[in-house]
Amino acid sequence: MAMYCLSIHRPSGYNPSISEDPAMGLAIDALNDEMVAAGVRVFVGGLHSAAHAKSISLQANGQLQVSEGPYLNTTEHVGGFWVLQVANLEEAIAWGRKAAVACRAPVEVRQFH
Repeated sequence: MAMYCLSIHRPSGYNPSISEDPAMGLAIDALNDEMVAAGVRVFVGGLHSAAHAKSISLQANGQLQVSEGPYLNTTEHVGGFWVLQVANLEEAIAWGRKAAVACRAPVEVRQFH
């Protein structure tokens, strides 16, 4: 069995309390229940807005600098993710397709080393 991360991508400034209707919440809950019943879900977590992120970088002088905001200046950020243990990439992609439908958002599927 291999482990995969399914990342949900949201636009900057995404606010779930405004953008997610009850039907979407029910779809995500149903997907989580399906993953648990299939025995593939290892972990799931939603993330606060990237605006609340702190970034830590190593400076040339060896010091660490903590900055406000996300590390990457992009228009989309990871809003949440699942860690799944599945047989292969095809199965991970199948779950990723379901996640994209439930979350109404792009999903990235990546295998752990």
